[in-house]
Amino acid sequence: MHNSLNRLQTVFGFFTTVAFTLGCLIALTDLWAERTPTGVIKATNTQVVKGRPHYYSSKKEEYAIIKFSLDADLSSLFTWNTKQLFVYVTAEWPAPEVGINATNEAVIWDSIITNPSADHLVNLGPIGKKKLKASAGGKSIAPERGLLKLKNQKPKYQISHPSGKIASAEDVTLKVHYNVQPWFGLLTWNTQSDIGRWKSFAGGVSDQFSLPAVKVKDDKKP
Repeated sequence: MHNSLNRLQTVFGFFTTVAFTLGCLIALTDLWAERTPTGVIKATNTQVVKGRPHYYSSKKEEYAIIKFSLDADLSSLFTWNTKQLFVYVTAEWPAPEVGINATNEAVIWDSIITNPSADHLVNLGPIGKKKLKASAGGKSIAPERGLLKLKNQKPKYQISHPSGKIASAEDVTLKVHYNVQPWFGLLTWNTQSDIGRWKSFAGGVSDQFSLPAVKVKDDKKP
């Protein structure tokens, strides 16, 4: 006859097996949920400044400030298994060195968009968290939170280059990326091609543009 410890181990093992199986089934349901993300992004203002891009920078260097407008529909990425969505914008430009086939990439803006079921995990104060929960209207899924309309948005981060020079960089593009973080399952990123009912990101890439030269103040006349 089994003692109490053996019985407890048996019950716990059965419970974890059932929970894991149920979690896998929940994760598989995402494959049947259609994903049709779309977006349009464009640079609205660019500026290159020479200075210290961060308070901890030890020397002056060139850094770029890129403002942009974004109109994206990511509502199809929100399902009942979606915990939150991480959205970020990168600036990409080819390496200036001759013979080097490489691309520079830097994040200029990002945001975390939660499903109402995860609002309690947001790092906000009591008032901000209360307003966020109230915006959901008692719903557990709020696809409308995936509708992004940003106009002349200021970047969160300036971009620089290890060489200290970034002015007049050519063929710069802005790209929108997303990362779906589920309650149970694997993290998924935007794909370059269709995978079943998951469609590739339609748009999300700006036209190419060039960064301006560093602004130089006019010499004062005597």
